[in-house]
Formats: sequence, C-alpha cells, structure tokens
Amino acid sequence: MIYPTGIKNLIESFKNLPGIGDKTAERLTFALVNFDKSLLTDFANAIIDVRDNISRCEVCNNLCEGTVCNICSSDNRDNDVIFVVENAKDIILFEKIGIYNGLYHVLDGLISPLDGINPEDININSLIERVKSNKIKEIILALKPSVEGETTMQYIKKILESYNVKISRIASGIPLGAEMEYIDSMTLEIALEDRINIS
Repeated sequence: MIYPTGIKNLIESFKNLPGIGDKTAERLTFALVNFDKSLLTDFANAIIDVRDNISRCEVCNNLCEGTVCNICSSDNRDNDVIFVVENAKDIILFEKIGIYNGLYHVLDGLISPLDGINPEDININSLIERVKSNKIKEIILALKPSVEGETTMQYIKKILESYNVKISRIASGIPLGAEMEYIDSMTLEIALEDRINIS
C-alpha cells in the first residue's frame, strides 16, 4: 500500500526511535492519525518543546531546561561527591530512591573499542576537569556490569589515580530472590569478586 506522504514521513520518523521497526512504526502512526486534533496538537507541541527547550547541563551533562540542571544548581547537595552514570535517564533511577544527595556526571556512553568508541568519544574529559577544579572527595561509578562498563571504570580509575580522590563503584552481583540457575556467568563472576565478609 502506498501511504500519503504525511503518513509515510511519520512512519519513517518513528523508525528512528530505538526498538521501533516497520510494524510498530505503522501502528504508532495510525494511533496518532486517530487522535483528537487537540490531543495531536498537544503531542506535537511536546515534541517541539523538547526540541527547543531541552539541553545538556554545562556542568554534569544531565538533561535540563537552561544551562545548568536543578541538581548542579541546588544549594542542598553534597558538592564533594560525584556519581558517574552512563545516561541521563540513569539519574532518575537513583533520585527516585532518595538516598543519594551528591552530584552526578553523565558519560553519554561507554568505552568500546570494538564499536569504535574511545575515551575521547564520551564525556570523560569534563569529569577530569571537575575533579581538578573542585574539592571532590569521592567518585562513585554506577556503570552497567559489562565488558564496556568494566573497561570504562578501569580507565576512569587509572586516569584519576594521581588525584587525591576516592574512587568506588556500586555493588553488583546476584539480585535478591534470584534463582542461581538463571544468573549469567559475568554476574556470577562479579558477585564472587565483590564478596564481603559476613558480620
């Protein structure tokens, strides 16, 4: 079937989203076509608002409206600890828990030489500058337990070892209530390496 140009363009636009193939793009497009006009206008305005008003925090690389995010500009945060995450959306996960009150730093990727992603391709240099320019006492690494995550953590640890800053990582391993037979080998290896004494 040959769609009208507007329909075809919207289908192609949806296919730019992660995990969206032809069928899902068509389904989403026809859902929008069937929207009430005012709802469709709200949807379009929300996309335009993201385009025009959402930027990256010039300090931590988080998503924000303006030049500095509400976390970096807050007077109520612990300014000597930086929590390093891969993506801006990871910040929301930890903020929802409500137990961390320091600053963040978004790398926007992980080192992966096989994919052509080197240290200079992600947001590591600005992390180093933050450590140099501020009295940072601790860097907490919260990257996924993968080859890329481990490579990135080791690189950051090595590059910052000459600075007087503690470098830690969040614990990883076997989730509470998980069946051992379903745990992958990398998770088991990390759980074994990060074992702690029973007190």
